[in-house]
Amino acid sequence: MSVIIRILAINPGSTSTKTAVYENETPVFVKNIKHTKEELEVYEKITDQFMFRKDLILKAVKEAEIELDSLRIVIGRGGLLKPIESGVYEVNERMLGDLLNRSFGEHASNLGGLIAHDIARQLPGAKAYIANPVVVDELDDIARIAGHPRFQRRSIFHALNQKAVAREHAKSIMKTYEELNLIVAHLGGGITVGAHKKGKVIDVNQGLDGEGPFSPERSGTLPVGDLARLCFSGDVNYNEVKKMITGEGGLVAYFGTNNAYEVEKRAAAGDMEAKLLLEAMAYQVAKEIGAMATVLRGDVDGILITGGLANSKWMVNLIIERVHKIAPTHVYPGEDELRALAFNGLRIIRGEAVPKVYA
Repeated sequence: MSVIIRILAINPGSTSTKTAVYENETPVFVKNIKHTKEELEVYEKITDQFMFRKDLILKAVKEAEIELDSLRIVIGRGGLLKPIESGVYEVNERMLGDLLNRSFGEHASNLGGLIAHDIARQLPGAKAYIANPVVVDELDDIARIAGHPRFQRRSIFHALNQKAVAREHAKSIMKTYEELNLIVAHLGGGITVGAHKKGKVIDVNQGLDGEGPFSPERSGTLPVGDLARLCFSGDVNYNEVKKMITGEGGLVAYFGTNNAYEVEKRAAAGDMEAKLLLEAMAYQVAKEIGAMATVLRGDVDGILITGGLANSKWMVNLIIERVHKIAPTHVYPGEDELRALAFNGLRIIRGEAVPKVYA
């Protein structure tokens, strides 16, 4: 009889906290706790939401009649930390300090490691981890060059889901992730396309600031001269430009919504602007995939399309028709980050991975 390992996974987002308990590979409890604008606006900083969100998680687990003492691992979504290599990291004092002090930026995912640590430290035999945060950095040096010494390209992307899907695909074809060259396109509120070479993402567009294809809520790479002129026009301030790039760009800027499904319905009903914009989004994703194919020197074992927008067969087909000659394409719709977190925890317990130290 196999030993049952219980893992609590925590994924804090801007307006929700997703949490789940896994028994080995099986989810026995999953909940998406929604937070209203009124609930969150009383907190000055995101880290101030720590106790509020932690208490809601503990309440939900208790209502599901799950004994906290049975948990072996508490694993949270990694936040904005210093650039690190991929893997699973045990939460330590240095990491807690960087998350609490917002040393590398503020994001709801910063709460993942903080909450995981606080819950785990109260449980006998439990440990707290994070896995593949957005700051995973495995870029080749050549990919960092931006074209001016004052700038350098950075690696910030959907590392957790991209890595999980890449491993899942490798397993499905009886290979290891480290044997393959893959291009993974994550299509969500933001869009990132990574070149995975033998287990490392050697190039990827910087998703946090909206570099690359435009998306439901990000403007993507904008004409830099026009952007510079706008910044010094006196018509906008820094915060307005920042929102224009990330949060209020892309489909939000054109249609006032980040719901790509609603825009697709408009296109299907004959709205030609909606149709053109969605086709342009697919076009830009395909261009980014083509760029990553050159990074891998054309040696591509597969193209994986994932994320929420991958549920749209129309959108996916628009991309595939442009890239199918590069390599076989495979679609993994949705993004199950709780599952990815839990499975990373299992890899530690089973000795398939060794926890890394954040230093």
